[in-house]
Amino acid sequence: MNKDLTVGEPQKVLWQFCMPLFGSIIFQQLYNIADSFVVGKFVGENALAAVGNSYEITLIFIAFAFGCNIGCSVVVSRLFGTKEYGELKTAVYTSLIATGILCGLLMVFGIVGCEQLLHLIRTPEEVFGDSMLYLDVYIWGLPFLFFYNVSTGIFSALGDSKTPFYFLAASSLANIAMDILFVKGFQMGVGGVAWATFLCQGVSCLLAMTVLLKRLKDIPSEGGTVLFSWKLLRKIVVVAIPSILQQSFISVGNIILQGVINGFGASVMAGYSAAIKLNNLVITSFTTIGNGISNFTSQNVGAGKIDRVRQGFRAGWKLVWIVCVPLMLLYVFAGRYLLYLFMKETTGTAMETGIVFLRIVAPFYFIIAIKLVADGILRGMALMGRFMAATFTDLALRVILAIVLRIPLGAVGIWCAWPMGWVIGMTLSVIFYRRSICENTNG
Repeated sequence: MNKDLTVGEPQKVLWQFCMPLFGSIIFQQLYNIADSFVVGKFVGENALAAVGNSYEITLIFIAFAFGCNIGCSVVVSRLFGTKEYGELKTAVYTSLIATGILCGLLMVFGIVGCEQLLHLIRTPEEVFGDSMLYLDVYIWGLPFLFFYNVSTGIFSALGDSKTPFYFLAASSLANIAMDILFVKGFQMGVGGVAWATFLCQGVSCLLAMTVLLKRLKDIPSEGGTVLFSWKLLRKIVVVAIPSILQQSFISVGNIILQGVINGFGASVMAGYSAAIKLNNLVITSFTTIGNGISNFTSQNVGAGKIDRVRQGFRAGWKLVWIVCVPLMLLYVFAGRYLLYLFMKETTGTAMETGIVFLRIVAPFYFIIAIKLVADGILRGMALMGRFMAATFTDLALRVILAIVLRIPLGAVGIWCAWPMGWVIGMTLSVIFYRRSICENTNG
């Protein structure tokens, strides 16, 4: 059901809209968590390290899919807020066409370049084969990843955060069952979790696209619908490219960090792989809530209701902190028990690596939560230069500090770089947010 986010009490409207998005990302993360859980428990430490190692490369493709999602979502939200339904439909079809072309190019890049990327990040020989196998299957599933992300972005732009939740819940639960069947039942190893993800994402993508096209058909508009518009593509690209660059640079930064971590051996890799899955569950939850705030902001900017954007910021940070508190406490005080999910051994280097990572990083979730809420508003207002400046500063600091601090502190120095970068990035994001609101209010 489409929902107008420009009316109603802002906090109530935003929370009702964002909570299904939060639920969706929990199930989305279950894909990766399930992969690591199954291979860690039923195959072994090297298989866990291979999946974690491959995951950092898959983030490059996820970055492009995320950018397509955000670019389309912000533009469609604005058109929905101004009730230009004919243009809205054209924007959707333009996004789907452009996404298909981009996805095809990235598949070629993945087929040709993934092996070189694995060598570049110094993948140990004992996990190289499984890492390559996982990526080979993943590349062929890219169309499902891209079109599903664009579909969910459009649903969110129309104020519907529940439909994507239903698809993800079903496909994620199915993925867990298929992971276990393929790995434990059919003894397919790392290839089993890759094929399980491929099949489940394919089904959810086809269902999402079917519902989306029907939903568009039901939206009233005058005259025929234009299937492609260069003007609208430029508007989408203005938002999509900075979002892609943001996520791509984050992915490149993570790959650099993975290369540094790989120098410490397979056990540290396995511990990091398990801990980063738990960390990513939190960060992507905040990011998804930030995406919801972008849709809320974009609709209200389109309707000329800037004061609701300010109220949306206050409602947004309250929401992310409610999510943040229990997860932070859980990771700090019970991280060991969560890491048990991924490992056969309950002691050793891998386990200690994961515990230390969580205890250093988790107390700073409050900081990154505020940053991602402010970033959501900057994106929704299409202020991509400021958005990118804050994000790249955070990333650059984390990478540089990780490389420098690893010399005196070892792996602990790498983990300390996370909160340091977050503090600076959050400060910039909040300053840019406040400046942008003042400019629009005075204007």
